[in-house]
Amino acid sequence: MVECTMVSTLLDGLPNEVALQCLARVPFVSHPILQLVCRSWRASVRNGELLNVRNQIGATEELLCVLAFEPENIWQLYDPRRDKWITLPVMPSQIRNIARFGVASVAGKLYVIGGGSDRVDPLTGDHDTIFASNEVWSYDPLHRLWAQRAPMLVARAMFACYALDGKIIVAGGFTNCRKSISEAEIYDPEADTWESLPDLRQAHPSACSGLVFKDKMHVLHKGISTVQILEDGGNYWAVEDYSWLQGPMAMVGGELYVLSNSCIRKQHGENFPDKMVPCASGFQSRIGFGMIGLGDSICLFGGVIGPGPRNQCIKPLSDVDILNVASERPTWRQGSPMTRCRGSIAGCALLKI
Repeated sequence: MVECTMVSTLLDGLPNEVALQCLARVPFVSHPILQLVCRSWRASVRNGELLNVRNQIGATEELLCVLAFEPENIWQLYDPRRDKWITLPVMPSQIRNIARFGVASVAGKLYVIGGGSDRVDPLTGDHDTIFASNEVWSYDPLHRLWAQRAPMLVARAMFACYALDGKIIVAGGFTNCRKSISEAEIYDPEADTWESLPDLRQAHPSACSGLVFKDKMHVLHKGISTVQILEDGGNYWAVEDYSWLQGPMAMVGGELYVLSNSCIRKQHGENFPDKMVPCASGFQSRIGFGMIGLGDSICLFGGVIGPGPRNQCIKPLSDVDILNVASERPTWRQGSPMTRCRGSIAGCALLKI
């Protein structure tokens, strides 16, 4: 391989500023190839300046990050424009088959927070004793490196987690003793510090999840109609009864969609009727799948087909099904299946880079 001899310019005959704009337009999935060209290109790809240029010229991409039960602690990224999957280095956590964690993306990095082990010894049937932890890992896609970050103030699992205004908010969940908690906290990625937030006004003995709706953090508990909303810049939690449908949810274009009773429905906010989009009866026998908004579409992926009349064993899936809800007549199409991950989805998030 021939190394570049001109380190002052990236492309012959072009100023570095223009050359950086050219490199910034190269898809992220091709960055490993760019780094093989020469040292100056490798340095530019790994430099945070390239990420800034991508933001300035509108060349950022939205990639889907997925962790499934199989294989252990391996994340994959999906590029919807090119319908391609790439595999990340193994997350170096000592927790085996990590599950029940929170995941969010901030400033071009992926953060995996808390959770515990979902590993069962196939010979003895013993379950690992770690149910909840306070550990935090970040993944830098430019350097392809995992790093351990400052731990949460409270160990937790099955909690609400979401990124808002460049920070990560976590709330509720369960301790390692499987006791429900109401504590909330906020993480500053730049300072690598956690600070306490006001406790949730209500704690419930059920798993909770978080989403940003109308630019505010909302905490939802499974089986509970009330929603807790972080108000006044994080000073208190309001409690509202939206009577939202129960089921997997996804945000697309600022609109909230839910998969309920074998149909995708659009939620119209508090006290407004929902609207059915298309039928999703094909997912009745599929459990443990992931669902997320991706561009102008809803993406369903992974999961398992449980034992039933036509299937006598559990079948792990790597399937990807995509619904464009922006079209006049939304229809399902298949994306490329996950190349490494399969089975129940432990976590997913969108990475903007």
